[in-house]
Amino acid sequence: MTIATADLYDERGDALDSLALQLHDIGGRAAFDGPIRTIRCHRDNALVKATLATPGDGAVLVIDGGGSLESALVGDLIAASAVENGWAGLIVHGAIRDRVAIGALDLGVKALGSNPRKSAKAGIGELDVPVEIAGVVFRPGAHVWADADGILVER
Repeated sequence: MTIATADLYDERGDALDSLALQLHDIGGRAAFDGPIRTIRCHRDNALVKATLATPGDGAVLVIDGGGSLESALVGDLIAASAVENGWAGLIVHGAIRDRVAIGALDLGVKALGSNPRKSAKAGIGELDVPVEIAGVVFRPGAHVWADADGILVER
């Protein structure tokens, strides 16, 4: 069972960063946590698809799409692949699509919003590099906790 982020912050606030950016709760799992994996990509989800098709082992994939809402980086098929491969959740600094279908999956998903337009498939991006979103650095291997109150990241 995941600890509430508010309680966790009360216990360990000095060791945690809190993401002030307000993301939508989209997945069927409201609270999730795990070790961080990262992808930095812009309007191209081939690397996202390939990564989520590998064993997640309870990790959370943080996708830095640069905040673009112009096309979706995750849809229902990619999210279903994440569930099948044991990922705990996705944090998307960008858009997703297929909100209703993703909401029915046992997967935590937080994103800026949605757009039905699909993204490019060229495979351009970076895997497992530190990414900064709204002043908070997500480092591969660090821990992240997410629930309805927000997102906390281990410093």
